[in-house]
Order: sequence, then structure tokens, then C-alpha cells
Amino acid sequence: MIKELLKHAKSSLKYTLITPCLVALEVALEVMIPYVTQALIDNGINKGDMKYVGIASVILLLLAGMGMVLGILSGWSSTKGSTGFAKNLMDDMYANIQNFSFSNIDKFSTSSLITRLTTDVMNVRQSYQMTSRLATRCPIMLVASIIMAFMISPKIALIYLGVAPVLVICLILIIKYAFPLFEKVFKSYDKMNKVVRENVKGVRVVKSFNSQGKEIEKFEDASGDIYKNYSRAERLLALNSPLMQICIYTCMLLIAWLCSKAMVGGTLGEGALVALISYTMSILMSLMMFSMVFVMITMSRASAERIVEVLKEEPSIVNPENPIYEVPNGDIEFKNVGFSYIGDSNKECMSNINLKINNGEMIGILGGTGSGKTTLISLLPRLYDATSGEVIVGGHNVKEYDIKSLRDSVSVVLQKNVLFSGSLRDNMKWGNPNVTDEQIAEALEIASATDFVSNFKDGYDHYIEQGGANLSGGQKQRLCIARALIKDPKILILDDSTSAVDTATDKKIKQGLRDTKPNTTKLIIAQRISSVQDADKIIVIDNGKINGIGTHEELMANNTIYQEVYQSQVKGGNNDDNN
Repeated sequence: MIKELLKHAKSSLKYTLITPCLVALEVALEVMIPYVTQALIDNGINKGDMKYVGIASVILLLLAGMGMVLGILSGWSSTKGSTGFAKNLMDDMYANIQNFSFSNIDKFSTSSLITRLTTDVMNVRQSYQMTSRLATRCPIMLVASIIMAFMISPKIALIYLGVAPVLVICLILIIKYAFPLFEKVFKSYDKMNKVVRENVKGVRVVKSFNSQGKEIEKFEDASGDIYKNYSRAERLLALNSPLMQICIYTCMLLIAWLCSKAMVGGTLGEGALVALISYTMSILMSLMMFSMVFVMITMSRASAERIVEVLKEEPSIVNPENPIYEVPNGDIEFKNVGFSYIGDSNKECMSNINLKINNGEMIGILGGTGSGKTTLISLLPRLYDATSGEVIVGGHNVKEYDIKSLRDSVSVVLQKNVLFSGSLRDNMKWGNPNVTDEQIAEALEIASATDFVSNFKDGYDHYIEQGGANLSGGQKQRLCIARALIKDPKILILDDSTSAVDTATDKKIKQGLRDTKPNTTKLIIAQRISSVQDADKIIVIDNGKINGIGTHEELMANNTIYQEVYQSQVKGGNNDDNN
């Protein structure tokens, strides 16, 4: 795990390497201060040698000043290194997430990924910064102080060797029982982030149903879990402080007693007492800081493991060794295709799909919720890979294509497609970064979006709020269709993406696609038959299998499912709202 994390230190590594060097020099100077103080008292003040006092005082000032400068520099370098490390972690995690296939994303919830990119990274950053300084300072200070204490009085210095094992054993026990609790804490953070995300995203629904109280209860439950687990973990870690204080005071009392006896016997001077007390504080403070490092590592270990999970997650969909970079046309063929989701490999949600679609055809796909319509079309741009059989586009298996080239040739417009905050032009550039205003106008016309866009005072510079919050559902869908058309794809997939427009506009969009995109294969997934009945072929899917293929007239004559859907929609009036 540590090796994996250090791979991402990159440019910040030099600051991390500089920090221990600066800390080591700082500690060396600090350790000398009590020793010089002893000499100042015993050889200067007690003997009335003011010249010696003056020289020793200058040395002390120099040691303190140089130590302060080194402390500032080590603090700067550790901060520089830790913040750079955190940035690299976030950048590398985010970059890897962008390469995830849908099956990879299915392994992590959105809220969990957000927690890992924020809270977990900050925990690791704090641990990294503390470790880069204190993990160097503590052992050096500990060893050096013990050596200096033995140089002054070996007998008294033996006290330290008796205290240290007690602290180490207690620390190990604390960490052992605290770590599992921190694992639970971060899972609770995932839960809380999920509640917040859902509430903010669906705030209009929450208010329309007057369900604020229910949402508050859900949040309180999630935050309560964090409180409960964090409190238990912190109670264990809190034992560290009183334990250290007991050891400090015990050592101080023993040293004071032994030093007093030695001073009365004339074997030890006042300066030695001052120095030993200073070294006692240094030793015990080193142990205390060392325990703080382990506490922080304990807290961040769970975060580090969660981060490494994302960093080491290999995209399930990768480029072949010698990819094909151009999709010749929009011919589509499914050969004995089956599919199952990760974690549910024994249950195929789609099986034995055999289908051939010619370039330029308009194909309607009809089926109930959960029938496998969206899964079917997700195999074309390799958002998922088929678990069996072959998916062929343009005469080649989709696994033979360069992923970017394939996805540039296949445009997918989902029912709940997303518009991003920014201008309308910025959103259109997702389809083509170099798109011209003329191309935008053409795409908007095909998508029947010209009528409402022309009412924008600032035209293509009109600001679109996050998620298209300042647009109606039908307007968002039409802009998403226009954005997909700007890619000039070989295959265009409309996944129930005209559900929010009226039937007249729906027909206009379909006709526009026929007239302007004759060489683009068009796959239209819909719930209402009116959206697909004019298609060249209609595919009826039921329970992950093809139930029927044909024109509207042919399916009305021989397909029971199609007949039932048609009758239910005719009787229901198939009323649509204008948007």
C-alpha cells in the first residue's frame, strides 16, 4: 500500500526527502542546548567565570537561532511536499476514474468516490505531513537524548529504558482496537455523502412532497453513525494522553529524587540536573509525538486503503494492442451476445441476441422497464463489454477499435442526459471542440431547438445552469440531441431522449434525422409506440431477449407484446405535455 501511494508522490518527493535532512539538523542542534546549558551552569555560573558564561550564552543563542531557522524550513518543505502529494493523489484518482468502464463504476458508489477524493485524501495528506517531520524527529531526538543522558549519568538514564517498553505496548493495543472503528467511520461518511447528494439533487421533489422532515431524519441517522464510531475510536485514542502524562511525571519524580541524592553526595552538579530534566522532557515528548504519528497513521490507514482501491482499479475495458482508428460505417451486428453484470455472473440479463442492422437504417427498440434495452445499446460504444458473443460495428468487433475513435463514432443521448454549467456554446463543444456557429445552428434545427434558442437574448452565449436547471425537460433533451449530432457520428442512439417533448416535436426530430442524416444509423429507444412506428424496423425486447423484429404493421399482425403495448397506449390516450 505504501509503495503504491509513494508512486504518486512525483514532484513532491524532493520536498519530502529534504524535510528529514532539515529535521535531523534541527534535532542535532536542539540536543546540544541542554549539554551547553549544563556547562554554562557548572563551569560558568558556579565558578564565577563570566567569560565562560558569555561564550556559552552566545553558543546557546546561535544554536537556538539556527534551530529556529531549520524548523521554519522543515515546516515549509513538509507542507509543500504534503500538499503536492495530496494534489497528485486527487489528480491520479480522478484521471483513473475517467478511464473506468461502467462495470468499474458499478463497484463504487458516487458518494464513496467523492469521499475518497476529498476526506480520505485530506486524512492521508495530514498523515504524510506529520510523518515526514515527526517520523524523523522523534527517533533521532529519542536516541540522541538517551545517549546524552547516559553521558551525564548512566545510572539515572536507565529510567528511560524502563518506561519506553510500557508506552510501546500500550500504544500497540490502542491502535489494534481503534483501526477497525475508523474503517466504519469512513463507510459512514460514504452514507452521509450519498444522503446529501440525493437530497440536493432532488430538492425540488423533496419540497413538492413536503418530505424535509424525512430527509432530515436520514441525514441524522447517517451523521449519528459517524458520531458513534468516531466517538468510540477517539475514546480509545484519548487514553494515549493520560498514559504519556503518567510516564512523564513518574520519570520526573524519579529523576528529581535520584538527582537530589547525587547532588547531596557531591557526585552531580546543578547543571547536570537541569540537563537531565531537559533530556527527560525531550525523550518523553519524542515518545508522545511518536504516539501521535501512530495515531494519525491509524486514522489515515483506512483512508489510504480506500484511495489505493481506486488507484489500483484496472479499467475493465482497454484498447487492443493494434487498434483500428476509423469506423467505416454504421453497420451493426450482434452475434449470440450475452451479458451479465459484475457480481452477478450466474444471471444473464441479456442472452442469445442475434441482430443485424444496416448502415443508415432507423431502428426502433421497444420494451418494458428492465427488459435490457439500455444494456443492449451500451455494448456498442463499449460502455460495457459483452460477456459472450460478438458485437460488430462497421464490419469489425468493437473490441478491435481504439476506444476513443469508437466512442467518437457512436453518440448516445440518454433520457436523463446532463448539461453542464456554462454557455450553450460551451455545451455544444462537448460534441466538437472546434464547432462553428453554423454547425451549431444546423444541429439545433434538426433537434427542433431553434425555436426556443432564438428567444435567448444572448444567443449561443446564454448561460446554462448546472444540470440545465434553467431549462425545461424537453429543452434539455433537444439540446442534448443537438450536442450528439455535432459529433457527426456513424451511429446515433436516442435512449428515450424525446420522452419530455410532445408527439409533434418528436415526429419533427425523427423526420429531420431521416432527411439530414441518411448515412447515420439511428437507434431509437422509446416507451411510446408513436416514437418508433415509422422506423425501418422495430425490435421488441423482453427479459433480455429479442421477442420480435419487424415493421409496425408486421408486429401488429404477429407480436403479442407489441399489440398489448399499442392497445394500452391507444386506450390511455397517449397524452403528452408540451415542453
